Amino acid sequence: MKISLASIPYFWQREEYFDFYEQLSDTNVDIVYLGETICSKRRALKLEDWMDISDKLFNSGKQVVLSTMTLLESVSELKYLNKIASQKTFLIEANDVAAIQLAKNHDHQFVAGCAINIYNKATFDILRKSGMTRWVVPVEMGKEDISPLISHAKKHQIEIEYQAFGRMPLAYSARCFSARHYQHPKDNCQFVCQKDPQGILVKSREGEHFAQINGIQTQSATVTNLLNYYKDLHDSGIDVLRIVPVDASDTLVVINSLSKVIGDSNNDQTSKDLLLSEQLNNDYSFCNGYWFQMPGIKMVS
Repeated sequence: MKISLASIPYFWQREEYFDFYEQLSDTNVDIVYLGETICSKRRALKLEDWMDISDKLFNSGKQVVLSTMTLLESVSELKYLNKIASQKTFLIEANDVAAIQLAKNHDHQFVAGCAINIYNKATFDILRKSGMTRWVVPVEMGKEDISPLISHAKKHQIEIEYQAFGRMPLAYSARCFSARHYQHPKDNCQFVCQKDPQGILVKSREGEHFAQINGIQTQSATVTNLLNYYKDLHDSGIDVLRIVPVDASDTLVVINSLSKVIGDSNNDQTSKDLLLSEQLNNDYSFCNGYWFQMPGIKMVS
């Protein structure tokens, strides 16, 4: 069973990206997604920088996938997307249908990101014939939802990737919520999302943390945690466990702990015993309800 790390959804300082991926090269993560998926104004790293990081991770034994934007709003963003789609060195993650079309134009295979709505065999086959080699399951789909597609994917040798840890991406908007929170217009946002390296929690009127804003993205306030069910995911046909970055150091703890328990074929303990005993820097609230066909905010212990 493989472990993947999704692209960083937040806006960090330039040095933080390089330091994080330098440390990541020494882990046993199998697949690393790189690039900006939320906002094209986040230019701490240029495409050349991402390619340099890609080469280093590839040389350390990782499969590198270049991620693309989820919501395209300008011609310049399409041009940038075309540069990613036209390179032949690395696989790309398509998070918008435009990326699928450009990948097809360049005869390039792709990973269908979780923002691409695949809910049935007909859609699955259209994208498979267009070059899809891996399917990142939409976060709201549970074990029973994806069951009819498992054997179909296996038949066509399409890998299935499911989010096992990290905040869930729930929605995207042309409006920047972070800029509005700090009372800035989107066109003059002053990169305020960099003040919140894990986003901004949002409370309901009842005082419950139910969502989080991250630029134009709405995330779950709670962190998906299916780590102690990795065997169930494997037995259900999931090929890749996806980790969405949170705090840099906490993300590395999760990767190292999960790779340890998966790699130990003689281990009889549950991954909960191994993983949640690790001390994380931040106090997270966890959820995993969607996998069990329940409201996503629920947590099955």
